[in-house]
Amino acid sequence: MNLIFRNARLICPEGGEYAGELYVANHEIVAKAPAGAQVIDCGGKLLAPALTDLGVFAMDKAACRAGGIARIGLMPDQSPVLDGPGIVQRAADMGKPELWVHPIAAATRGLEGKDLAEFAINAEAGARAIATGRGWIANSGVMRRVLAYARDCGLTVIAHAEDGGLSGQAVATEGETATRLGLPAAPAIGEALAIARDLMLVEETGAAIHFRQVTTAAGFELIRKAKARGLRVTCGITPAHLLLSDINVTDFRTFARLSPPLRDEADRQAALAALEDGTIDLLSSGHDPRGPEEKRLPFADALPGMAGAETLLTLGLGLVRDGRIALDRLFALVASNPAKLLGIEAGTLAPGMPADLVLVDPDAPWQIDSDRMAGKAGNTPFDGLPVQGKAVRLFKGGAEID
Repeated sequence: MNLIFRNARLICPEGGEYAGELYVANHEIVAKAPAGAQVIDCGGKLLAPALTDLGVFAMDKAACRAGGIARIGLMPDQSPVLDGPGIVQRAADMGKPELWVHPIAAATRGLEGKDLAEFAINAEAGARAIATGRGWIANSGVMRRVLAYARDCGLTVIAHAEDGGLSGQAVATEGETATRLGLPAAPAIGEALAIARDLMLVEETGAAIHFRQVTTAAGFELIRKAKARGLRVTCGITPAHLLLSDINVTDFRTFARLSPPLRDEADRQAALAALEDGTIDLLSSGHDPRGPEEKRLPFADALPGMAGAETLLTLGLGLVRDGRIALDRLFALVASNPAKLLGIEAGTLAPGMPADLVLVDPDAPWQIDSDRMAGKAGNTPFDGLPVQGKAVRLFKGGAEID
């Protein structure tokens, strides 16, 4: 399909913000207007690269469409675990053409933290990275082998940063809130301990590592110093850990039961500072839809996770309005940087890139309502929050996704 997007505010992570037209031919962005093209009047709205959401736990087409997401990096924590080529290949094929799934294969068989999976074969089947999943690999010898094997295969390791010996069965961060509520809690230092060990192994092996969620001041400081030393390290965060703190679990609301758990206010402020100074490379949804049978339980018994795909873009736009980041930086965090980590040519408006585009009304007011979300479940800690900004049209390869 040949298209001309006219009267748009174009937002490109590499080209900045500018007014003008965008042209699409043969599923790609092109430099010149194609003949016989359909004209789409954008009415002054934002036209930007569609989002690539790295580190989600479920393929959820409806939620992704509502959130302006055209590609996902699917975590290996599936049933069955993404630890073999057949399973990886099926995962890569299951969302097309509306949603492209880029599987992230398990670092160890069954995500048990013991025997390494076959990285090279899984990569040939479509795996774009290797991950430890929801858990931490406690055995340092195993983690060293994971990093060395991934390095040789040209793959990034996506790690969960939480020392399992400290976190145990904890459901909250140690502090006044957990004490008042009587919740099993773990010290926040468990994150920094996990990061410090893995960074030492990265320095020794020369591998590339991405910490899927860093949420503490100590963790961010380790990442800063590692980047300054030239290590191949990146990190991400979800809007929840930027905008909420442990006081949001005061009413035992299980929608705020997350992994890692919400931190104290000092760590939240450190996260915002890390966003502003460029320490944080990716903003992702952490999409992990949970039904009532998993959330309508006592807080300590509920499973962690949130439905985040539908709210990632609007909460990111809120950070722009608050002056935390620029608009083009937002789309670097949610589009081009995730694509680079996965080795995908996507995420910018440059000619030759796939025409994965989202048309955004930045001023559209709406209220997040867990009972009316489009996805598989509505377990969002932002239930009831008034927000502004919405994806109004989504295009994958130039074809509109209804």
